[in-house]
Amino acid sequence: MKHNHTLIIGGGVVGATLALKLAQAKMPVTLVDASPTRSESEWQTVLERRDARVYALSMASINLLKNVSVWQKIAKSTRKADYSQMQVWQLNGRGELLFGDDSDTQNDKVMLGSMVEPLVIEHALWQRLLEDDISDYLTVIKGQKVTQMDWLGTELGYRVTLDDDTVINAQLVVGADGRSSFVRQKAAIGLDILDYNQTAICCAIQTAKPHNATARQAMLPTGTLALLPLADITEEDKARPEHWQSVVWTLPRNQALALLEEDERTIADKLASASNYELGAIEKIESIASWPLAAQQAKSYASDNLVLIGDAAHGVHPLAGQGLNLGMLDVQALYDQLTHDFARSGDTSWGSNQTLRRYERLRRPHNSLMMHSFSALNWLFAGSAAQLRPIQQIRNEGMYRVGKIKPLMRLFAKQASGV
Repeated sequence: MKHNHTLIIGGGVVGATLALKLAQAKMPVTLVDASPTRSESEWQTVLERRDARVYALSMASINLLKNVSVWQKIAKSTRKADYSQMQVWQLNGRGELLFGDDSDTQNDKVMLGSMVEPLVIEHALWQRLLEDDISDYLTVIKGQKVTQMDWLGTELGYRVTLDDDTVINAQLVVGADGRSSFVRQKAAIGLDILDYNQTAICCAIQTAKPHNATARQAMLPTGTLALLPLADITEEDKARPEHWQSVVWTLPRNQALALLEEDERTIADKLASASNYELGAIEKIESIASWPLAAQQAKSYASDNLVLIGDAAHGVHPLAGQGLNLGMLDVQALYDQLTHDFARSGDTSWGSNQTLRRYERLRRPHNSLMMHSFSALNWLFAGSAAQLRPIQQIRNEGMYRVGKIKPLMRLFAKQASGV
């Protein structure tokens, strides 16, 4: 066994998936995660509650989770809501985009992706990380933070110290530790930030009408409003299926903060009105939360013996729900580049600077394009110039024309699925 050691810092979905990919390929890897270990009974307790947040997993992300034997566990749990259509529309405007499968029966519909709560994915990943077939190649350290990182040179890599004084020597350090990445900061990698001056309000709602396996997004003058299918959890839910949605409602920051001061019923009523009652009245609302919106991009994804993936490298506007999917594409690209160059070197070179730079050239331009595209869409519908009549006319005519071009709509559906 070749001891070309990789240390992944951050055990979220992206970091854990990369750890599994490497361990399955019999490449030694250590995964360090600051969150504490949960017992199975503790997992079941936290999973009893519906989470208002969901990840909109593309088919590319689902296929990657299948490859590491995690999606099978998610599917068995039934805590997922597949969707076969996406609907995008604007209020007080012309045009609607409806792309995806338009088959008459549910059994014939082709899945575009699936909405899954974060904790459901994390639980499935955690179960997989403990399985015997990868235990010879994978070490998992939970409940510990990295306190120090010292670069020892290209040949030796990094010496990493945890808060319990454990020291790990790693040829390659992978930063998968989120937007406020400690790894990125210690590597002195700068960050480009675009503050949207918007806040996202998230909640779970039960609507009068079913979602019919359709992910919906209204482009409003105040920002985007997404209505995303949620899995049915309780027996009561399953007796009346497809009525729960996850909401991500983007508003100007001051307007969002004022709305959050209101009682739940008022928020629900204003939300139903903002959606133009697309799914009827809102009967129940749960788990209201909020966070400020900003896009960011690391100035570099790599340095000697160190590489960034997922939110540590980039963060985009949530209007297209692609943040995690971009991170999963990072995982596949980094894995492919690492293993390809390792084999080409005769199993001698792991995580060289050239390898990491090739990964960066593959992913950073694509992620930059996505980030700026989402920013442009946000500006086109909700920016300060969005309500000028020429912009409205261009936007309305564009949506109307695009919606009439069936091959283009099929292309959009394929792009949304990620495959």
